[in-house]
Amino acid sequence: MRRLSHLLPAVILIFVGSLAAQTNPHPPALTVSGDGAKPLSLSLADLSAMPHKTLKVTNPHDHQDETYEGVLLADLLKLAGAPSGDQLRGAAMATYVVVEAADGYRVVFSIAELDPGIQDSNILLADKLEGHPLDDKLGPLRIVAPFDKRPARWVRMVRAIRITTVPK
Repeated sequence: MRRLSHLLPAVILIFVGSLAAQTNPHPPALTVSGDGAKPLSLSLADLSAMPHKTLKVTNPHDHQDETYEGVLLADLLKLAGAPSGDQLRGAAMATYVVVEAADGYRVVFSIAELDPGIQDSNILLADKLEGHPLDDKLGPLRIVAPFDKRPARWVRMVRAIRITTVPK
């Protein structure tokens, strides 16, 4: 018994971890955090309950027409308390958003290019393609930036969004 006693803490951690996974039916699919932001931890069910927009785009990789559905990135940032509308002036104009994927890929958007009061970017955090949930290769969440000439910021497997202000 003495030889196995050193394993007990690890066994307890594994049990507690598996119990927590069983009791949380909607693990976070997306976290939003950062400077001045209200931290958000959203499940796919949370995101699907938010107002959705539909975008019809031509996929620049294969030149096929596709229809995505999801939440406007601007709406999600507003929910997190990022500066928007009349608040978006002065020092707030030096705010940027980093979108991070599960595979480590990251892209940057300025807060101004996401604000509908400045520009109609229609950048979407998509959870559906052609009316169906995104597959594991693209999703469960994907950024669709319809007006980018190259799809370099069409991030697949989105897991986190960070709001950051450039220091003075």
